[in-house]
Amino acid sequence: MSAGSLPRYVLQRVLLVIPMMFILLTVVFVLLRVAPGDPISASLGGKLTEEAINARREMLGLNRPFIVQYLEYLGNTATLNFGETITDNHAILDIIRDNGGATLTLTIGAFIIALGVGIPLGRIAARGRDKARDVVIRVFGIISYATPIFFVGLLMQLYIARPTGLPTSGIASPRIMHAVNQNAITHVILVDSVIQGNWAAVGDVLVHHILPCLTLGMMICGVFIRMVRVNLLQTLQSDYVEAARARGIHESRVVRKHAFRNALVPVVTIVGLQAAMTLGGAVLTESTFNWPGLGTQLMHYIQARDYMGVQGIVTFFALVVAAISVIVDVVNALIDPRVRFE
Repeated sequence: MSAGSLPRYVLQRVLLVIPMMFILLTVVFVLLRVAPGDPISASLGGKLTEEAINARREMLGLNRPFIVQYLEYLGNTATLNFGETITDNHAILDIIRDNGGATLTLTIGAFIIALGVGIPLGRIAARGRDKARDVVIRVFGIISYATPIFFVGLLMQLYIARPTGLPTSGIASPRIMHAVNQNAITHVILVDSVIQGNWAAVGDVLVHHILPCLTLGMMICGVFIRMVRVNLLQTLQSDYVEAARARGIHESRVVRKHAFRNALVPVVTIVGLQAAMTLGGAVLTESTFNWPGLGTQLMHYIQARDYMGVQGIVTFFALVVAAISVIVDVVNALIDPRVRFE
């Protein structure tokens, strides 16, 4: 493979992910093991006899040496075996299958809103640099990024849900959920509703998505506003844009055809960096709106002090972030071939 070729670049990025994953998994494992007490006593202490606790500890291998547990954890993660929860004996892979679809649609919807709001506003701000609209948009971006997401969710419920009647809890109406889940194929309720041709369910699910997606999307749209504005301002000062202006091309076409497209290239990279933030924000958004996703499950197991459940879900999140990082790098290389030579 020649230098700068796409296959070589992809291979390099995949190899770079391996040490990153090693560090992430090590941090997750160590932090949960250095917590006071042991996982069994923390979650089931007072509910089981000492003999039953010791038996459960032996069954889960928690009485083995630290290094043995660590190596087994790495091996299980490599085969996507995230273990079982302590409090309810559920396979974490089943929890991910049943609840991951709700988190997936929430994050995708939030990204659509963030891009749909952030990119146009960033462009408008750049076109009116230092004017009133630029100042207003920049302040809006800072506020949307800095405001706690649970507070935004509460404001949405108070000032948008009440006047409009939008639902503030759940991913769908109970009746719709029961009807769709009876014949679930993908365990993503929106996709299953489309597959089943249940258009009433599709509408109900989309309505339930509005406030949670808007809340989470507002958290990350400020980043896109700033990125688009800064990169567009830099692009507008480049030589090829000045050359286009010198040829008499109208300013709106210069921005649209020459500057704006190139200004969007760094935004692709930011999408990957925002993935981890979005997953973290999804935890609070799901708690605020009683959303049946992995964030809600994670909060449940944190409150139950079920370290194995927390470890499995956080490990899955780490794998997702790593995978998104590789995908974004590949997409960035396709959009801008120059990055393959960096």
